[in-house]
Amino acid sequence: MSGETHAVTGAFGYSGKYIALRLLEAGKKVVTLTNSLQRENPFGERVAAFPFDFDRPDLIEQHLRGVEVLYNTYWVRFNHKLFTHADAVRNTKALFDAAKRAGVRRVVHVSIANPSKESPIEYFHDKAELEDALQSSGMSYAILRPTVLFGKEDILINNIAWCLRRFPVFGVFGDGRYRVQPMYVDDLAALAVEQGLATNNAVIDAIGPETFTYREFVQTIGTLIGRKRPIMSIPPILGYFTGWAMGKLVGDVVITRDEIEGLMAGLLYVESPPTGTTRLTDWIREHRNTLGLSYTSELARRRDRKSQYRSN
Repeated sequence: MSGETHAVTGAFGYSGKYIALRLLEAGKKVVTLTNSLQRENPFGERVAAFPFDFDRPDLIEQHLRGVEVLYNTYWVRFNHKLFTHADAVRNTKALFDAAKRAGVRRVVHVSIANPSKESPIEYFHDKAELEDALQSSGMSYAILRPTVLFGKEDILINNIAWCLRRFPVFGVFGDGRYRVQPMYVDDLAALAVEQGLATNNAVIDAIGPETFTYREFVQTIGTLIGRKRPIMSIPPILGYFTGWAMGKLVGDVVITRDEIEGLMAGLLYVESPPTGTTRLTDWIREHRNTLGLSYTSELARRRDRKSQYRSN
């Protein structure tokens, strides 16, 4: 119904911003829970912002009173002195508990492809733990499992393009035959809003219409931005330390061991029909003149809680 209040975590960030925009276009009242109250609000007075208040679950419950659907995009990409996966798991469970107490009807939760509580990779194990927590909460739910997201505020694809623009060769971990299925962030947002209006419990693989091996993925980006480079196979450990050294230069975490392990294990590929329609190749052609011109830092976004995310 039009006029319902929907809550989005991180509406001033990446995927949350696209979900909020879709909801506003559908005539919904939108509020956001965020760690970045000082960040520029791209929606003005149309979206009210409240702090996460993870140390005060009663306040989260208060913020969610009257909300019909909660869209959760909150997570951290890697462990750092400023944040950890363990923190994110604990905080997300507190969010789910507060939502239930507040009477939220449905939760649309953004997870990851191929989560498993048996996984030795912390990222995938913890995502599975949160799925279990939501499924056992008693609330109606939809769990969306994307692989790789792309869009104007993207980090991964932009930074691959940045490397291709600056270095004569590009290294891939091992043979590079493991696969990825990039999903356009606005296609994910459309799917999230569609599922917010549904009532049945659902777990959905959120993947785009194109599948690439990782080697093809890099080659395609290079060709489309006019920087086709030789692709070199390198041992994963060498790739990790190369990324570590590059991270020191740019003041960021470029790649983690878990990300390399998950990628090479084929965890960013699923045997499902596509749920998105936007082709990565078409999107890169449209943004080829700006993609990768500057490096996009994950840590800079975490430290700067005032500026809007830069678009590539």
